[in-house]
Amino acid sequence: MTTQHKQLVQQALAQLIGDGGVEALEPLLTNDFRHHRPDGLTRTKTEWLTDVGNALTPLAGMEVEVVHLLSDGDHVILHTHRHLPNGGPAIAVVDIIRITNNQITEAWEVIEPLADVNSHLAWWEL
Repeated sequence: MTTQHKQLVQQALAQLIGDGGVEALEPLLTNDFRHHRPDGLTRTKTEWLTDVGNALTPLAGMEVEVVHLLSDGDHVILHTHRHLPNGGPAIAVVDIIRITNNQITEAWEVIEPLADVNSHLAWWEL
């Protein structure tokens, strides 16, 4: 199942940043899909697809480099470097995705600007 789960996540990413957009992504998500952010905000499927749809136009041309794609049971971890268009910052993104019945049912996301990585590691020096 882990290969099938990784393929589902790759398909979702390719459709989202390709020409498919949120319309192509929608059937890959369960009806009770939840998206969690580090600030505690949780979005429903409809809310999250609306947010993503609103971000797609300004992010058109974003380059995504998959650094790691790992799976364990019903979870897939996707670590990417994303280079935002028009001179925007490069960001590191880690998505933790839970799969149920070959659909994405839950996702957690952490984003960090790559330029800030060294300053965010300062706590190791304590």
